[in-house]
Amino acid sequence: MTDLGRLEDQQAMLVLAEFIDHASDTSNSEQAKLALKLCDELAKRVQGTLKVELYYFRANAWSVIRHVKHKDESTIWLWDQDELLQEVYWLRSAIRSDDFGDLSEVRQCQILVNTGNILSHIGRLIEAIEYWQRALNILPNFGMAMVNLGLGYETYAKMLYDQGHAVVIFKEAYDVLTGISNQRILWEDNEFEIIKKQMLGRASQIAEHVDFSALDNISLDGFSLGKSKVEQNYRQWTLDNSLYINPLNEIGTFSIAAQDVMHLPSMITNIDEPPYLFGFYNQLKQEYVSARYLLWEGITESEKYNKHFSDNDVYLLNTLDSTAYGLAIEQIKIAFRSTYSLFDKIAYFVNDYWGLKIPEAKKINFQSVWVDTHKGVKQLRSEFMKYPNLSLRGLYWISKDFIEQDNSNELVLGKTMEPEADKLRTIRNHLEHKYLKVHDNMWGYTDEKWGSFFSDQLAYHISHEELSQKTIRLIKMARAALMYLSMAVHQREKMKAKEMSGISIPFDLPKWE
Repeated sequence: MTDLGRLEDQQAMLVLAEFIDHASDTSNSEQAKLALKLCDELAKRVQGTLKVELYYFRANAWSVIRHVKHKDESTIWLWDQDELLQEVYWLRSAIRSDDFGDLSEVRQCQILVNTGNILSHIGRLIEAIEYWQRALNILPNFGMAMVNLGLGYETYAKMLYDQGHAVVIFKEAYDVLTGISNQRILWEDNEFEIIKKQMLGRASQIAEHVDFSALDNISLDGFSLGKSKVEQNYRQWTLDNSLYINPLNEIGTFSIAAQDVMHLPSMITNIDEPPYLFGFYNQLKQEYVSARYLLWEGITESEKYNKHFSDNDVYLLNTLDSTAYGLAIEQIKIAFRSTYSLFDKIAYFVNDYWGLKIPEAKKINFQSVWVDTHKGVKQLRSEFMKYPNLSLRGLYWISKDFIEQDNSNELVLGKTMEPEADKLRTIRNHLEHKYLKVHDNMWGYTDEKWGSFFSDQLAYHISHEELSQKTIRLIKMARAALMYLSMAVHQREKMKAKEMSGISIPFDLPKWE
């Protein structure tokens, strides 16, 4: 089957789906590659929901290629794999499409679950959990979302240094996995009885090894969100958007999670070494928390159309294109800039802690810290080729959501991971070097139209709503990055403890007040 040209669009899509399924069943990577060429042909003619489905089919074809490659177990821990980039890119393209919501609920859940699965595989477990939860918000009885969420919670609990948090999340994993026994669960796999038996067995193992009695007298709710109504609203918004640096925020909006308690784990250092990395992490957290508050206040006040007194008697001209000005808009912009800068600072932390010895004279940023240049070609640093640290690998893959300008090669880290990477970079560059023209949502003016009365070669046009959404997405990525950093350090510290032969003297740093 190599010609779909004679078939109607719908029939061609059905044939292509069967072709990819057969490639998967037979582990035929060459057939999957042919399917990608057929996707290219269909892309020229399909629109609407068929176009979204085609994105999904592309991702499935790349998944077949990846799974065939991973039959060689030595390749599983390879960090830099084009198949992974492509798979995530096309799944995200489907989800970001305007027509995604017009797909059947089952298809939406399939795409969301697959996205969560691949993100979990590359170490981005926190974001994977959000996708599985999104699927369950659509179909609360979607079996594979429950399976992967339960297993994801179990993995997450094992990665935490705080055993109190771990027990709570193990219990959530247990509850989700035992919920699979419900007769009303929606299954796609014909072997669902086998899967159900395996998951119930997994739940039993968790219960056998984790003491849940510690939770008998603990309530996850009932904690204060602050004295003032303003503070309560801010904290509830932070909970609702899962923005606390707290693993418990992954299991829900319980008030116990309304505190940024996660930090670095205990670390083994030389006795004469100051705790400078703890100080660095302090600052990273503080900048994140401050950006988060500015974002909330900017969104809240701009939605109310409240004018701050600092904007009184400021003489500005009306350029007749519904541009929005005011402190609230600037707060959102500042939040974006501050959050964007966190990633490069995390790169400096990685360079220092993992002893990469990249001199500061060289450009250290969140893209460059992972790679080295050999004979003019960028490649993953040898230290990370097969480094078995899942959370650190997650950080590396977050770097692929960004794009770095490179005069010698347009295809750089992050180019194909995030469909909107260029927009994030463009917003950042205009905030830093030119300016961002934020328009009222009713205007909907986001594209430069050269030669028109409203053209502006120095500005990037964006609606208030789009800027807010992109800043929320960016700050979610920053939260995940800070938490992956902590978990990556924890994994390395456990390895150091096993390798250490000398005596260690415990020293507790007091809490800053």
